[in-house]
Amino acid sequence: MSTSRTLSPLDRLLDSAQNALSTVAGSPRAERANPGESTPDVVLDDTERRHAAGLMRINHVGEVCAQALYIGQAAVARDPATRTHLLEAAQEETDHLAWCADRLRELDSRPSLLNPVWYAGSYAIGVLAGLRGDGWNLGFVVETEHQVEAHLEEHLHTLPEADLRSRAILRVMKDDEARHAEHAEHAGAKVLPQPVPTLMAAASTLMKAVAYRL
Repeated sequence: MSTSRTLSPLDRLLDSAQNALSTVAGSPRAERANPGESTPDVVLDDTERRHAAGLMRINHVGEVCAQALYIGQAAVARDPATRTHLLEAAQEETDHLAWCADRLRELDSRPSLLNPVWYAGSYAIGVLAGLRGDGWNLGFVVETEHQVEAHLEEHLHTLPEADLRSRAILRVMKDDEARHAEHAEHAGAKVLPQPVPTLMAAASTLMKAVAYRL
């Protein structure tokens, strides 16, 4: 994803398509080291392993959605500074995506079978949010990050006690999400009116229920 030159509409379309393929069908590479690498990987029993895998699959889906959301928003952002902000956040979400994928493999599990659906829906929402203008675009980032931060906090409490490796990953992710929201607020984000936050929370609840199993 390039932030150093002005992209034409066709460039942005191709860039978005490449990101979609990489996110859904590829193996995204993290620019930062996996936070769980230095943490001992304890053997979990079958129930603990399945539960940890279900939670990490939810988090992986969340990162798929974040990628799609930010790329969709960046594709129609009017202000180059806003677009740069969105793409920088998307790169950190790529780190999260790779870390969650690594942990799923360690847990002998897999990503959600519905990732193409999650990506397509989130990309469409991102484009619609972006078309409202950059203030609303950034407001959507803030609300999204606050909701993701809340469910990461929930997962930190509900992961199996012995799964320190997943917990190390989620702590760094949570800090990153809080920083993304703070930066968007400072960049001029508008507060989203109701019922938008409520609808976003409802969609997130449905996604988590499905992704835990599929």
